[in-house]
This record gives sequence, C-alpha cells and structure tokens, in this order.
Amino acid sequence: MLTPSTEDLEVTQRLQEAGALLGVEVLDHLIVSQTEYVSFKEKGYM
Repeated sequence: MLTPSTEDLEVTQRLQEAGALLGVEVLDHLIVSQTEYVSFKEKGYM
C-alpha cells in the first residue's frame, strides 16, 4: 500500500500556500506506482 511520506505532505502544503498567493487552487496531489495510486484529496490530506 502506498503511503505519503512526510516530504510529500510538506511539499503539498507548500504548493497549496504558493498557489493561494498566485490565485491558483491545487486540486489534488497523486502518488502513482505501476499497480496503485494515492490521492491526497481522497485520503483527506487536503
């Protein structure tokens, strides 16, 4: 099972903050492997 790392969570937070400054909404962050994926939005991380 894929799990976001601490760095993944931190980068997502920083991207959301930068996007807010520019007026751009970050809709999701995906981690993709050959067999599965994790959506930060689906998992409630954003």
